Amino acid sequence: MRKTTSFLIFLLIFWWGSAACAKVYLDINSPAFQKFPVAIPEFKNMGKAEVEDNLPAWFADQLSQSLKITGFFNIIGKDAFLEDQGSAGITAGEIDFSNWSGIGSDLLVKGGFSYDGEKLAVEFRLFDTIEGKLITGKKYWGKPEEKKSMVLKFADEILMALTGGTGVFDTKIAFIGKKDNSSEIYTINFDGSDLVKITDYNSLTLLPHWSPDASEISFTSYKDGNPDCYITNLASGKIKKISSFRGLNLPTSWSSDGKRILIVLSKDGNENIYIKHLDSDKLERLTDDRAIDVSPAWSPDGRKIAFVSNRSGSPQIFVMDSEGKNIRRLTFEGSYNSSPCWSPDGTRIAYEGSSNGCFQIFSIGEDGDNCMQLTFEAGGGESPSWSPDGRYLAYSSMRGGQRRIYVINSNGLNRRVLPGIKGLDSFKSPSWSRHLNLY
Repeated sequence: MRKTTSFLIFLLIFWWGSAACAKVYLDINSPAFQKFPVAIPEFKNMGKAEVEDNLPAWFADQLSQSLKITGFFNIIGKDAFLEDQGSAGITAGEIDFSNWSGIGSDLLVKGGFSYDGEKLAVEFRLFDTIEGKLITGKKYWGKPEEKKSMVLKFADEILMALTGGTGVFDTKIAFIGKKDNSSEIYTINFDGSDLVKITDYNSLTLLPHWSPDASEISFTSYKDGNPDCYITNLASGKIKKISSFRGLNLPTSWSSDGKRILIVLSKDGNENIYIKHLDSDKLERLTDDRAIDVSPAWSPDGRKIAFVSNRSGSPQIFVMDSEGKNIRRLTFEGSYNSSPCWSPDGTRIAYEGSSNGCFQIFSIGEDGDNCMQLTFEAGGGESPSWSPDGRYLAYSSMRGGQRRIYVINSNGLNRRVLPGIKGLDSFKSPSWSRHLNLY
């Protein structure tokens, strides 16, 4: 995947001590987790050149919006600020931290920028207001039009400093968007920006799945009459047909090396699971049962495959070895469970399950223990997909007469609709990419 920005990131990192590097402020998986209050005042123009009048507020507002959608921060309103922002600086020695801790803000982001007519330099600093110390800071140089990428980069740095893990601002979500009688594949950034239409076949297109390096997407389309399987290269726009047997050709999970795809075929009567080798015409059959076997998903280490089968009577989730052996049933609660998806660390499987007349999102341990219902809304939840850091799940839900894409934290909290999608009748089947190096 090509980088969409070219600005240079200078590794100007301000740590206030080696202990801070190891300190994890936010335990987002704790049952007692509460959002961290953070204040982000307007950035200071530290240069001589004139800039857009709204740029100081723009930086603060953009960073506030970015942190808010993570679900981990409570943004302190500007009306509560006590500091005289006109005279205050952006370094620890220039800040009266009592002005910030006094309004309940545990964290403070200060920033400044300058413009020389060609390049924009932006400095970000994250402070602990209780201890009055710097947590981390960075400075970026680039073109003015790259200022949003700078903000998103530092938002990821904040998450790394506070949680010990990277964020997902450099990821995309692919999904199916329906308009009138056709459906096409679209992609969008995690923050709801850069909506892109990937296919334009005026046909029924289904089941997008990212390749491991996020350079390609596999899918099924009826564009040639039969539900055939395709792969599109996002950089070149070229597509190739990889399976066109009579009947269903449904691609799902890619292997971690990107050389194989799990695919469901009905060419021999009922649906069974196969491995399609992309560097040859080899097709490897994994299941051979009179039951319907669908929706296979590789575990992150490639050793196991979760799938859906009605061999026990109703559709349930099963797990087998990657060679198709040692099949065991995973779910026993609920009359209809489908769409399994492994967490990035391989410890849990998210899925959709029937509950009180509609589907909801659940997750379960890979050994079948600790089943948790994550959604409870009237619109239900379908087709879960994990973020690459394992902190979030994207899924589709019907609310207000329209199916849309939603995101929740992996513990089921902080439900919000994916912004930036307009002009379509419904959205479904989200698939979350790995990191794309968007900036």
